[in-house]
Amino acid sequence: MKFRTLKAVRFATHTDKNLRRAIKNIFGFRPGNIYLYRLAFTHKSASQDTIKNLRVNNERLEFLGDAILDAVAADFLFRTFPARDEGFLTEMRSKLVSRAQLNKLSQRMGIDNLILLENSNSGVFRSFKGDAFEALIGAIYLDKGFTFTQKIILKKIIGHYIDMDELVTQEVNFKSKVIEWAQKEKKQSAFNVLEEIGTGYKKQYLVELVVEGQPLARGQDYSIKGAEQNASEKAWQKINGDSLEKA
Repeated sequence: MKFRTLKAVRFATHTDKNLRRAIKNIFGFRPGNIYLYRLAFTHKSASQDTIKNLRVNNERLEFLGDAILDAVAADFLFRTFPARDEGFLTEMRSKLVSRAQLNKLSQRMGIDNLILLENSNSGVFRSFKGDAFEALIGAIYLDKGFTFTQKIILKKIIGHYIDMDELVTQEVNFKSKVIEWAQKEKKQSAFNVLEEIGTGYKKQYLVELVVEGQPLARGQDYSIKGAEQNASEKAWQKINGDSLEKA
């Protein structure tokens, strides 16, 4: 089985010296517990070691980092837009921490260069850059604490890489729009997983969006979230089309 990083093969072994230097170059600080950072860059496809029969990878850190990002983003937006309502703040948080946004940030900051993943069929791992980004935030939190991590997110990430004016005008994700529309129209909506296609890392999910008990659109992707977004985009086009026809 072959493994790779996107550009810098030397990081594939997660040499502590090189990894410390990379973190210092990206964020301006030196890691304390280097193991956390090595773990943050280990994709599930590259899991080799086990602890109590569990594969060791960055998924647990990703879960933690996701929660930290949400909390910091919510606090930042609450203070930045004191006159805007809950709907606007929810929309902005969704844009700020979306998978597409985190994938882009990972690439712009050079975080993607450090990710260890299986070389074969790596094209199916569409979200691995954003996943590693979240895992890295989780690692920083465990290593340095919440206050330090918050400063890194605000100053080194949002302050340096995010154009808030541009983000305000950016189209919100389609799933949020569909859910908001259904709530406004007092319609019951749900996403149902119809089928799991393939096995292992090639597995895809077929999801159907149902509104008032009637199927509205289907989407397929390598993650359930991605499939829901695909279905939502198709549904939003139908909703807008119906609105235009009635106008």
